[in-house]
Amino acid sequence: MLQIERLEAGYGDVPVLKDVSLRVDANETVAIIGPNGAGKSTLVAALCGLIVPRAGRILHRGVDVTNLPAHERARRGLGVVLEGRRLFGELTLRQNLTLAAAHARHDANTQTGSTAERALNDVLELFPFMRARLDDAVELMSGGEQQMVALARALLLRPEVLMLDEPSTGLAPLIVKQIMTTIGVLRSRGMSIVLVEQNVALAAEVADRGYVLSVGRVVHEIAKGEWHRFLADDSLVKAYLGG
Repeated sequence: MLQIERLEAGYGDVPVLKDVSLRVDANETVAIIGPNGAGKSTLVAALCGLIVPRAGRILHRGVDVTNLPAHERARRGLGVVLEGRRLFGELTLRQNLTLAAAHARHDANTQTGSTAERALNDVLELFPFMRARLDDAVELMSGGEQQMVALARALLLRPEVLMLDEPSTGLAPLIVKQIMTTIGVLRSRGMSIVLVEQNVALAAEVADRGYVLSVGRVVHEIAKGEWHRFLADDSLVKAYLGG
């Protein structure tokens, strides 16, 4: 579904990612974990098209999307919820969602009003509080509510691969639980998910596999069924995560 080959990326003259290779298969959730400064958010920026890699390739369904702009990647099925959310705060919840739906991935069989309506109803089922707040400005909502709006907006793009950059950061435990429950629902529906998360215990709850980033490199891969062993190895966790 998503293949990253020997990716190098950074900002200006500052290299961040160095020779990063990883994959996300269809219908699986892959966590990217690592300490602050490891390059996790830079990886998300490169995958969604916000920065142009210096070397390497990004393949989606075998097609090279390395040099495509962000909006083209979204139309091809790569969705993202960035850290910081980047919502239109002065617009209402309804307007934020409508803008996303207008740019959804589509094919010849899905460009109908009924499809858009079903997609909207689906996200309202996932986030019931939104029904009563559709005409409220997003900037008046709490941080947790805004995070759910950002996730709903990404889902209305109908992504095949959904990338989440630190979705639990700064949120109350109850909100984090709701968001992780939602990720679990999406996972059960077969969506491919890239979860960038500093909270390793949370990542382990919902991810099939994982990669550990350190100083811009993949230093360890956590295979399916191996999360418990990784978390139980204190020397390994301290070496890679500083915990």
